[in-house]
Amino acid sequence: MKATLLSSLLLAALAATSAARSSFSHGGSVVTSARSIFGIPRGGGLFGGKNNGATAEEAEAPDVSAERKLYPAMTEEEVEEWLGHIPVFAVTDSNGAGVVLKPDDETSVFYFFMSPQMANSTLQQLKSNNADMDLRVSAFSLGKVWFKILNADKDAEVKLKAPGSEGDGEVTKGVQYRLVPDTRDLLGARMLLTMDPEDGETLKAGDSIAPEKAQAVIKKAMTESPKFNETYNEIPVFMIAQMRMQKKPSADASEEETVNLLPMYFNLQNMVGTWQQFMSQAGPDAQGVEPAINLMELHELVEKMMEESEIDFRNSLLIPGIPMAEGGPAQTTAEVPSQEDQMAKMGGATLGDL
Repeated sequence: MKATLLSSLLLAALAATSAARSSFSHGGSVVTSARSIFGIPRGGGLFGGKNNGATAEEAEAPDVSAERKLYPAMTEEEVEEWLGHIPVFAVTDSNGAGVVLKPDDETSVFYFFMSPQMANSTLQQLKSNNADMDLRVSAFSLGKVWFKILNADKDAEVKLKAPGSEGDGEVTKGVQYRLVPDTRDLLGARMLLTMDPEDGETLKAGDSIAPEKAQAVIKKAMTESPKFNETYNEIPVFMIAQMRMQKKPSADASEEETVNLLPMYFNLQNMVGTWQQFMSQAGPDAQGVEPAINLMELHELVEKMMEESEIDFRNSLLIPGIPMAEGGPAQTTAEVPSQEDQMAKMGGATLGDL
């Protein structure tokens, strides 16, 4: 069953995480040699492209005589709200001012992390070299930083000041803002993009994967992925075309107002765990269903959302990362933290230009 393949693939990715984990050098630059990938649909045609995993019914030629329904482009405000409940993490001082790293005299870099663990690793390394600095990891709303910082004017002026120093600091421009994905999810995406049927059969054999076989699959993913050659600003988004979540209507709403949402995951393990829970509760007729997996890059996804589209992006939901349970993907809860819970974790700290 494909769910077993997904679980095995995830275990292989996790087994090799230590070899591919991103870290920071003393100069502040990412030092992972492997490059990130993404953006090719696999197993379904949700966003166009090759429909490798389509069934015979799905592969039938579309009725060109039928009028296609197009949904209006989402506004910048709608996209900001759509991203708003997703936390991203950065190293700041106690006042919430961001720590800008300078790998050389000509470059200034500020990192946002999708993973709090990666942000904390950076914090610990900075503290080990700067014990007197009062630093911490702060959480921010991805919606708030998406347009105002990550995709803002590259020549915007920023005031830089050494922590603990007196004076007004120096005004500079050209600070590079980088959004860093979780290394495990990049690795999982690479594997999805580069796996062939022989690789799939190897992983389907069971959850106990020989290290040499796992390393062979991972090496192929690292060296043969068709896209995503950076370790930042290319963020994997995973989805399964058959999956839907029901949005609960308000207390005064009628039954007809129940909305089905397409969940989109930043975290591969969350998607695997949710799919396995769904399959465990499904009837016998659904047990042979293979998930139509789609991969998108977040920037490309937002671009599509801001264009007229046949896809109703307003009825999709981004799922923030949830740590894997001890029992693995199948034991990881599919419950999505509420927007209020996510925002509460972000606290009140803000960057100067928010």
